[in-house]
Amino acid sequence: MDMIKKISSLGIVPVIKLTDANNAVPLCRALANGGLPVAEITFRTAAAEESIRRVAQELPEVLVGAGTVLTIEQVNTAMNAGAKFIVTPGFDEEVTKYCVEHNIPIFPGCPTTSDIQKAIKCGLKVVKFFPAEAMGGLNAIKAVAAPYGGMLFMPTGGVNEKNLNDYLAFDKIIACGGSWMAKEDLINAGKFDEIEAMTRSAVQKMLGFEIKHVGINCGDEAEAMAVAKKFSVLFGWPVKDGNSSVFAGSAIEAMKAPYLGAKGHIAVGCNSVVRAQAYLESMGFEFNAESAKEKNGKLIAIYLKDEIGGFAVHLVQK
Repeated sequence: MDMIKKISSLGIVPVIKLTDANNAVPLCRALANGGLPVAEITFRTAAAEESIRRVAQELPEVLVGAGTVLTIEQVNTAMNAGAKFIVTPGFDEEVTKYCVEHNIPIFPGCPTTSDIQKAIKCGLKVVKFFPAEAMGGLNAIKAVAAPYGGMLFMPTGGVNEKNLNDYLAFDKIIACGGSWMAKEDLINAGKFDEIEAMTRSAVQKMLGFEIKHVGINCGDEAEAMAVAKKFSVLFGWPVKDGNSSVFAGSAIEAMKAPYLGAKGHIAVGCNSVVRAQAYLESMGFEFNAESAKEKNGKLIAIYLKDEIGGFAVHLVQK
């Protein structure tokens, strides 16, 4: 998976300032345990290089990058330490071209159309939009994105758990950078359990899991209709006859013939099937690739490989 797809599948890139390299590994472990195995460690302190080195060596599953990179020297320092990508606060042509020429993934800060055009000339497909909220937030990104159909964005600065999903709902945004789940005072106090909990909360908010409907396997069309009508009588839900099933309201789907799952299936809605799949795979769950459904090139549904309590479980795009 290339860098853009990997970061997009994660959705949030924690932006970290570390003053003590001893905190790097426990911090990134907390982020990974919370569902975000990624970190942008900024070159705002002297601890950045050693912090990146320790994370790269001890937590190879964590995608570690270097942020606030200002010079080619810092690029080389970060990459030699084990960084997998570079982020700059603004557009520096020298640094950007150097990274492109050396096949180093870079996300330069480009809050203006002039910066974006320069990035395009360098062959980039994704830029950082910083400082996002101060520059006008989502509306500003939509405005600058309009003339550049092929450019994607990673807003950072002022993004938090409250506005995160507003940003991610725009299809030109691959992920958001943020530091709210790993604040400096929590890091310095060693409160990594709190950081893990805040990270998990952010990920759950981003994914937005909720049960959409329960599918009940029936022997034939007549049984499916009878089941749907029974729920309709009970709760007043309207019956809707379809090609392969009969719905009672939106919560119950009676299958006209047995489908996946010994008893049926449970559909779990989410804000992004791609991100939800990546998150669950990181927890060790496997998926049935043959069950994947796409619409306009976008994954909209996929089943887990194993049943739970006799029910197949599938993710579905909200």
